[in-house]
Order: sequence, then structure tokens, then C-alpha cells
Amino acid sequence: MAKNLVIVESPTKAKTIKKFLGKNYDVIASEGHIRDLPKSSMGIDIENDYEPHYITIRGKGELLSSLKKASKKADYVYLATDPDREGEAISYHLSVALKLEDKNFKRIAFNEITKGAVKTSLKNARSIDMDLVDAQQARRVVDRLVGYEISPLLWEKLGKKSLSAGRVQSVALKMISDREKEIEAFIPNEYWTLVADIKVPGQKQTVKFDLKKDINTGSDAEALKKKLMGADFIVTDIKTTSRSKKAPVPFTTSTLQQTASSRINFSTSKTMRVAQQLYEGVEIKGLGTVGLITYLRTDSTRISEEADARVREYIRENFGAEYEADKEASAQDSKAKNIQDAHEAIRPTDVTITPASIKGKVSTEQYKLYKLIYERFVGSRMKPAQYSIFTVTLTAAGETFKASSSTVTFAGYQNVYNAEEEKVKNKVNLSGIEKGDKLECEDIETTQHFTEPPAHYTESLLVRTMEENGIGRPSTYAPTISLLLNRRYIVKEQKNLYITELGQAVNNVMETAFPEIVDIDFTANMETLLDSIGEGKTDWKVVVRNFYPDLEDEIKHASENLEKIKIADEESDEICEECGARMVIKYGSYGKFLACPNFPNCRNTKPYYEKIGVTCPDCGGDIVRKITRKGRPFYGCINYPECQFTSWNRLVEKKCPKCGKYMVIKGKKIACSDNECGYIEAQPEE
Repeated sequence: MAKNLVIVESPTKAKTIKKFLGKNYDVIASEGHIRDLPKSSMGIDIENDYEPHYITIRGKGELLSSLKKASKKADYVYLATDPDREGEAISYHLSVALKLEDKNFKRIAFNEITKGAVKTSLKNARSIDMDLVDAQQARRVVDRLVGYEISPLLWEKLGKKSLSAGRVQSVALKMISDREKEIEAFIPNEYWTLVADIKVPGQKQTVKFDLKKDINTGSDAEALKKKLMGADFIVTDIKTTSRSKKAPVPFTTSTLQQTASSRINFSTSKTMRVAQQLYEGVEIKGLGTVGLITYLRTDSTRISEEADARVREYIRENFGAEYEADKEASAQDSKAKNIQDAHEAIRPTDVTITPASIKGKVSTEQYKLYKLIYERFVGSRMKPAQYSIFTVTLTAAGETFKASSSTVTFAGYQNVYNAEEEKVKNKVNLSGIEKGDKLECEDIETTQHFTEPPAHYTESLLVRTMEENGIGRPSTYAPTISLLLNRRYIVKEQKNLYITELGQAVNNVMETAFPEIVDIDFTANMETLLDSIGEGKTDWKVVVRNFYPDLEDEIKHASENLEKIKIADEESDEICEECGARMVIKYGSYGKFLACPNFPNCRNTKPYYEKIGVTCPDCGGDIVRKITRKGRPFYGCINYPECQFTSWNRLVEKKCPKCGKYMVIKGKKIACSDNECGYIEAQPEE
């Protein structure tokens, strides 16, 4: 019998696959890429038509030798890396590094690590898809050109060598920066709501009816309340309607990351780490090593016919035929327009392995994520939830009030997958009310509100926005966010993402010098071009040739014209206690700090407090610009901790002429710090 060698990326994946194949198969892990561009240099020969120069990754020489020995002994070599561009590129580099051109070698790919899928892939072994390899190569080259050309400029202009720029990361950073500016500039608008407490015949508790009208001021609200309190509340309309809510489609990478964040509090990186474990295989007592979910990097919602048939059978057997969705209604209309749609959505590999059956046999994290994926998939093949909506309309003094009650008449998919936001929060009893009834109003509540600023980006919201704008691909969302956090360009507080002073400085350079790199439309268009390469429609060298000359011009221009934004060692008024020199302002990971200019002979440092020329409203001390431990800027009193005053917005010396409280800068306006006052005025031009 011929001896076969199967090469995969990870040892776990190798272990899972090994049990599906006979003793005539060896399964070895390459542990990711074997070859890559060098870290110490660009690795791209720009003069030779952007030809990349690949080397064996440092530390993998011994592994490569063992792979060579194993491949020489084998009659057939199967490259079984992940079913995406990255996996195709790993297979290609393995074929080159192992010199397989004279061997019987084939590429196999499978969307799930199950016996059937692996066996089928062997029957359908193919050649390496060089279009996919070129798409990955183009991404790698373009990203390398951006990173290795712009990063040194950041080092020069900002005086810190740990900085970096990237084609996707810089756009994501700008998105966070822009959102912070929107929030800082936001000025709330006042509005009021009126709620009538109505006595309903036969009920002890009153029912709240909402006024359907916009009210802008408290005086208007009080005047309307006064008018309504003496009016007759007549039931003018009773309506019963039905509503259906369709089941959500199975998870893509993006929607899994978003839902895992909101439902089980997983970060994007944690979601991908645990999903990778579920895909490659986990040890389950009584079952051995089992790959529990399909491939986790996908933007497709498509499901194979076989998987669809199995889950429908499961639904009929466990819930009844009436719960099975119509095939036409549940046909997935995949929005993906790129090669990733060759994949399926993320789903369980075996619908009979229920979350309950593996609880306690896998880690808590694995159980939570598998349960989420499982329930979403099963629910996607079930009928919509049906609601009966009962709405009562009251009229009083020419104003309209409404109240509604909602009853689930058929649970449908919610028997399996019931998101928190789908639950009815306010259940009211409107029975006993008939059209024409005159109801008694016990009280009218007036409540002041203010419009809310745009929400801070969370990991979940950032992923969704990146996906909507075509920024990055399923495999890039989590690494991009992790990189921004690790570089301290952004920080995460209570799930919200905030840009740091360091991140803002980097973003300012990118916006000033490289507007095209941080342009959302340009970056999305580049993703489309990469997809086109993967589909065999575009030559990857053409994309790079069209991209690099403009980048080179921008870098030359920035090198010559960005001196004015360079963060230099500005002298301060502080004197070094150790050597008597005038201390200078330095720029570190946490923002500005004071350091002795005689370093390394004198290593004295201290916090830097930038006075803004405003006195503290609480104690009269100087207000200074500070940085939180995580790098987020704010304004506080220099007399801390004796004085605890802080503000996220920059203060101005002028007091509010309406209420006397301190005022802050919001965009191009100056606003009272008290939202209830609401005073605003234009900011004087400098």
C-alpha cells in the first residue's frame, strides 16, 4: 500500500484528522507558515517588479527538516491547510520549501474536520489554486509596503520607535478617532415626554399610556399637563394586529464576534481563539477528539444541502413538523461577494451533539460559544415567531395617547434561540377596554430627557462597522483590534474603545500625510481588488504597480513637510531636583512626561501637567490635561487628590451666563457643563 503524508497547520488539527485515516497515512503539523517575508528588511524587490523575497521563518529550520524527511518517504503528499487564501498560501509555500514539484502532491480542503469531510476531500484532491495564493500575496506585499515605508516616518516624526502604521489598522484607528470627535462635539437637545396613568376597569393598577407628540421645553410640558388633567380620555381606537419575526441566519465570523460580545461577554480575540479550538477538535469523553464546528473564518451564510437536511430532520423529531421553516423562507441569500462565500456559515458539524450533551466535558468557554453557535444554527431552520399586538388609542383635548400589549402566539425559532432584545419588557393588561369608553386619568408624568451622543465604539460595533464599510475581511477583524490595543493606540474601558493621546498623534500624522491610506472608500476598494485577484480576474502585480507610486510620492512629501508636527523635546518650567537642569517634555506610551535632558547621566522623570489656563471650579487651582492609566486624556485639578474635580471635555475660563456653572468646548461650540441648563454659544476663533 502507498504511504501517504497529510500536512496541516496545527498539532490539534493533526490529532483530530489522524483518527479518521488508516495507518497508511501520517499526519504532521507545519505549525502555520514555514516561509514568510523577513522581519529585518522590506523583503520586496521594488526595482524588480515588486518581487517578494521569502525566507524560512526563524526557529522553523528543524521542523522544516523533519517535514522534508517525511515527504521524501511518502508516495503521496496531501496539503490540508485551512480552506481560505491564507491556507492556500501556506500550502503553496510548503510545496516550494519541501520541493514537491517532482512529487505526487495535491491540495485538499474541507470546511469541517469530520470523517466524512476529510474522506471526501481526499477523493476531490486538486492542484493549488494560484489565484488564491496571489490574492494573499498581494495583500501581504501591499501591507508590507505600507507598514515598512510609513512606520519609520512615524518614528522620525513622533520620536518613538515602537510605532507602526498599517493599511487596515490605520483606517480602524481613524474610525475610532472620528467617533471620539463626534462625541466630544455633541451638544444634547432637550425634549420631554408625557405619560398618562389611566385606570382600567377591573384592574387595581393603572396602565401607562404614552403621548404621541414631541415636546421641547419643560414649560410646554407643564402647560400641556395642566390642559390634559381636566380633559376626558376617550377610547377612540382598538386594533389587533399580528407580527412575525424571522429567525436570524447562521453565524458569519463578524456576526459571531458581535453576538459573542453582547451575549457571553467575549472579546473578538477570545471568540476566535475558542472557535479555533472548537473547529480543530476538542477531547470529549466517550467520543474522543471531535471537531465541533465548521470553519470559523467566513462571511457566507450559506448552508450545505446535507447539513440543511439533517437539521430539519432534527427539528421535526424534537419539536414537531410545525416548527420546521419552509425551504423557500429559509433559503440563505448570502451577501458576500468574495471568495470567502465558497465556505459555509459557522455551524455545528453534527446537530445531534447538543450543548447539553457536552456540558462538563469541555471547558466553560468552549461550552458557551458552542451553545451560541448551535442554537443559532438550529433556530435558523425554524419558523418565525408570531406575535399578537393589541393597541389601544386614547384621545384627550385633541392629543393622542397609546398603549400596546404583545402576546406570543407561536414561539417558532425562539424555542431554541431567544435573544434578550427579543423579550417583551413591559407587559400590560389591556383587557376590558372597549371603543368609546371614557377612562379616568389618575396622573400625568412629565419627564425631561436629552438626546444621546453617538455610542462609543465597542469591539462588536467596530467589527460591524468595518464589515459594513468593506474594511478588512473575517480573518482581520480580531487581529486589527488586538494590534491597536497592544500598541496602546486605543484602550478599552467597560467594553468601550477610546483613542489615547499616542493614538491621536499617530492618527494626525496619517490623516495629514497619507489621507488615501486612511480613506475608507480607498481601503474598501483595495479589498475588492484583492477579491478580484482571488477570482482570477486581476493580475496581482498590476494592483501593486498602481498602488505603490502614489504611496512613494506621499512618503517623500511627508518627509519634507511634516517637521511642523514633530513632537520635539520642548523645555518646561520645571527644574530637575537632582541636577538642576530645565526638564524637557517627552512622549511615551502613556502620553507626555517630564524627563531630565541629561539622560543617561540623570534619569529623573516626573508626570507632565499641561496647564490650560483655566482655574478649577471647585478649589481655584489650575486645571491641567492628564492621562488615565490606560492612556485616555482628561482634564483635572492640579491639587489632586485633595481636589477630585475631573472633566472629559476641555474647560474654558468663561462661566455660563445663564446659570453660572463652568463651560466646556464641544466641537466648534462652547456649552454649559450642566445639560439641564442647555446654554451654548459659538466658540471664538483663535
